Amino acid sequence: MLPGPILTSKPAPTAAATPGAAAPSAITPTSLTAPAETVLTVEHVDKSFGDNHVLRDFSLALRRGENVVVLGKSGSGKSVLIKCIIGLLLPDRGCITVLGQDVAGLSHQQMDELRARVGFLFQSNALYDSMTVRENLLFPLRRHWLQHRRAEEDALVRQVLDDVGLAQTADLMPAELSGGMRKRIALARTLILRPDIILYDEPTTGLDPVTSREISHLIRQVQQKYNASALIIAHDMSCVRLTADRVALLLDGCCYAEGSYAELAARPDPRIHEFFA
Repeated sequence: MLPGPILTSKPAPTAAATPGAAAPSAITPTSLTAPAETVLTVEHVDKSFGDNHVLRDFSLALRRGENVVVLGKSGSGKSVLIKCIIGLLLPDRGCITVLGQDVAGLSHQQMDELRARVGFLFQSNALYDSMTVRENLLFPLRRHWLQHRRAEEDALVRQVLDDVGLAQTADLMPAELSGGMRKRIALARTLILRPDIILYDEPTTGLDPVTSREISHLIRQVQQKYNASALIIAHDMSCVRLTADRVALLLDGCCYAEGSYAELAARPDPRIHEFFA
């Protein structure tokens, strides 16, 4: 079912997801002590391009309300993994299930409906330079043929801009925004559909350290306010430390190691240690 014009955040099913955006200092990881629904599974996936074997028997699960970071070197297959999850590429072997649906078996229309429930934050932000911030934010609603009255649209725009701390930018053009502000607007555009899952592709790449920390804290705030599940592709270790409930290390095409940031940082394996040194 396509999401409607919901103007309040989703009720959190656990005590860990506290409504309302908190200050960065108050952000803490979501508790995973209680069993949670699995919203995304990648099972034994292979993907090759000729002789280049990018993914080899890769498996991973994402639970509701959880932030999982896929960590790996440049060219390790992280972007290919995301493209397989959203159906832009099909795996050579294995199964990907998103919100209970087998991606490979979906029709074009079914895939489009599923993508309305999966937000994607592009590394490049992918804002339309010829549109105002407001027009950029409303574009996903038009894309998925969701009709709202003008008052409802205005309320949606105000809320998501408030969520990312840029309430006064609706009439600005992307060229008038800083890099960090464009990243926030791109996240607001993702939030306007109230996605169940958010895929972040290198969310802090190209940002200065201060802005990078702000975006990382914002990812935590989104997780807590909306109980959103997030798969975060990253190699910025500060972002990994601040956002991850769990880290999956992608090496040699497989999930080489998995655990919390602290757990992986403490392992003596030199191949893991080189990321956390």
